[in-house]
Amino acid sequence: MKLTVKLLSLACLVFTIGACTDLEEQLNDSFNEDFTPANTQGATNVTRSTPNDGLEAAFARLRNGAAGHNNYFSMQEVTTDEAVITQKGGDWFDGGIWLDAHRHEWNSTHPALNGMWGDAYGAIGEANRLIADNAGNAAAVAQLRVMRAYVYWRLMDSFGRVKVVTVLGQDAPQQDRVDTFNFIEAELLAAIPDLADARAEYGRVSALSAQAFLARLYLNADHYTGTPRWQDAIDAADAVINSGVYSLSPDFSAIFAPDNIDNVEQIWTIPYDESTAGGMNFAQMTLHYPSQLTYSLQDQPWNGYSSLEAFYNSFDNADGRKAASFIAGPQNDINGNPILDLAFDPADADGAAINYTPAINELAPSGSRQAGVRMGKYGFKLRQRPDMDNDYVIFRYAEVLMNKAEATARLNNNWSDGVSLALVNQVRDRAGASQFTTMTEQDFLAERGREFFQESLRRSDLIRFGAWGNAWWEKSAHSDVNLDIFPIPNDQILAAADTQNPLTQNPGYN
Repeated sequence: MKLTVKLLSLACLVFTIGACTDLEEQLNDSFNEDFTPANTQGATNVTRSTPNDGLEAAFARLRNGAAGHNNYFSMQEVTTDEAVITQKGGDWFDGGIWLDAHRHEWNSTHPALNGMWGDAYGAIGEANRLIADNAGNAAAVAQLRVMRAYVYWRLMDSFGRVKVVTVLGQDAPQQDRVDTFNFIEAELLAAIPDLADARAEYGRVSALSAQAFLARLYLNADHYTGTPRWQDAIDAADAVINSGVYSLSPDFSAIFAPDNIDNVEQIWTIPYDESTAGGMNFAQMTLHYPSQLTYSLQDQPWNGYSSLEAFYNSFDNADGRKAASFIAGPQNDINGNPILDLAFDPADADGAAINYTPAINELAPSGSRQAGVRMGKYGFKLRQRPDMDNDYVIFRYAEVLMNKAEATARLNNNWSDGVSLALVNQVRDRAGASQFTTMTEQDFLAERGREFFQESLRRSDLIRFGAWGNAWWEKSAHSDVNLDIFPIPNDQILAAADTQNPLTQNPGYN
């Protein structure tokens, strides 16, 4: 078949693109079944069906911003040392908001922060409504309490001081982070007895999901409250490990593939579906415009997100997670022919041929249009739509192992503790990486980066390890602890100004 691809004009219609050209190119795309690009699967559809339990209106709200642009995912990733959105001339400038995110120079008017806040409270409102409607159904209420606690964790982790509202239509005063931590912990502990102590239903939670959540919560307790909870983190992780319900997937890529339903490693996922549950847009967000022809995508990608060179190079070539997580090198169409960017920078040594190089020339104003390895962990389906089919992981077994390893090392003040090494080496063995015989704190942080890239954990990890203020690429070092949390969105402060419970800004922000 023959596609007429407007290389840049379609990009003008999406969030981030500014200046455009009128360049048009005729591209022959005769599909060849013998050629399979990296990070792809065939176009086989997978049946997806969440339980008919009346709770979907609340759980579905988790899709908002979890795997799309200009919301929660963006601010958890682009602010770290593993992902970036460069300004490519007039493309992706957006008033400088993504450059500010990389440099830790955001402010309270950043639209992604406002989206995070609004979507979170929308989900909380649905949970509150359904909790009231299911007052006589202890199991349903427990599900909703865990889901609501997770949303409050996102808010607490990102913004610190938030309102904890538990009744639909009511308001609450803004409270300190420690109080929200205590609320989340109490909700999880109260819910566990009413949840099945087995594998959760698709898109729902079990007692083991809540335990995995507690392990993450307690791991960060020192940062959130000033009181370490290492043994509690170990105990919660052990509840999952000793259950025997979950295990490491023998195939790392399968955890994130388009048909990743009910993978043995997944403890809690957010279901996405190209037709009925949209919002996962990674292919659009990361691939260059002509990469549409590599995967026979329905729509042209946006050429935004890539990874930083130093982060990519932190993976050994023998580590299977490297090829599974990134798209790198020269790019071809579905027939194996080079794809071209006819608006390439004449100074680019690769010319028109697309080559995703680890090195990126600069953050702004003229970042190379084809530089930077691209996010490929959530594998692409041939001929896929802009909305992907992959389910997004919230908790998985590898994180439970790594959380126990870290809590044990911190409790014993020994990063080469035998238990910690054994747990980390389980994860490395699965990746085909060589075993650690000793380990430092920096080794462990780097290992978490390699394992959990693109899973919205890097920001909280860097903060917990005291590395959030480190310099990387075009971000300068800083020691401003106020930047550990984001500002309360200005729009939300204005909206609450005349209520009985106004919002006040976090320290260090206007």
